[in-house]
Amino acid sequence: MTETQTESTALRTLIVDDEPLAVERVQVICAEIPSVRVVGTASDGAAALRLAEKLEPDLVLLDMTMPELDGLGVARKLAEQEQAPVVIFVTAHDHFAVEAFDCEAVDYVLKPVAADRLERAIERALARRGQRRQTSSRYLDELWVPHRSELLRIAVSEVHQIDAERDYVRLHVGGEDAARSYLLLQTIAGLEARLDPEEFIRIHRSTILRRDNIRGLRHDGLGVWSVELQNGEALRIGRTYLARVKAMAGR
Repeated sequence: MTETQTESTALRTLIVDDEPLAVERVQVICAEIPSVRVVGTASDGAAALRLAEKLEPDLVLLDMTMPELDGLGVARKLAEQEQAPVVIFVTAHDHFAVEAFDCEAVDYVLKPVAADRLERAIERALARRGQRRQTSSRYLDELWVPHRSELLRIAVSEVHQIDAERDYVRLHVGGEDAARSYLLLQTIAGLEARLDPEEFIRIHRSTILRRDNIRGLRHDGLGVWSVELQNGEALRIGRTYLARVKAMAGR
């Protein structure tokens, strides 16, 4: 492929960040990625929207925290456009991951930005380009969870149990041979509202289960019921949630 052809197929990219050094770092990384062509930079949300309308970028590398109009606000406005650009959030904060999915962001890269991590995110953006935007669902199908120095993408279909831990939830993923868990800064009620009730059910104020992880119900006497999980473990059902769990079982 010639240099002219590479430029014509490269993602026209707008960098948005209110920190000049952060913009410079991302520009330097992008200069080494043939599939990216930076067409502009903006230091605040309002300027980002004006430039996006004028430059019609394919990709926006977007900081999350900015004065006045923040990254989430910019992303929501961009999503309203007929030819909306792909958005990758580039931020120092890992606790906006759930909200980022509402904006159909393709990835969420933590600062300080590593070149290989940003390049992987841009590969996802390239894969997204040309695809028609799917109708937005109110339910999540993926979650980003902090792990070491980056965020991991976890398919919601891999989560079999969710436990509340103060202001966090703990996601339990994988089977007995490869069980692992991750903390996510999100209330259990907030996450419950974003999970498909056909796939998940809350059995206690502190516990949500994937429905197919439930093997059966057990009456422990004196009005106390438990669910029996596929691995044989029993979890008590909270009285507030008992009628809903029984209804799931047709009782």
